[in-house]
Amino acid sequence: MPTIARFYGIIIRMYFLPREHNPPHIHVIYGEETFSISLIDMEIIDGELNPTSRVLSMVKEWISLHKQELLNMWNTQDIAEIEPLR
Repeated sequence: MPTIARFYGIIIRMYFLPREHNPPHIHVIYGEETFSISLIDMEIIDGELNPTSRVLSMVKEWISLHKQELLNMWNTQDIAEIEPLR
């Protein structure tokens, strides 16, 4: 699974078809926590995250900044690194 961004200890990855399924989403790894988050509504669709963690808000901010790039990557399956959150 290609890594498309890393920031603040957060790793963002995206699988590609035929292995993946809709809705378009990314996989997030932070230490022992892993979850998948929809690119459409930014809801967690799989996994768990400590509710007090700031990771989810940082990931949502990053998605907001790069949503079109991420959806394009999902649709074309052309992998590219994306600017990390700063």
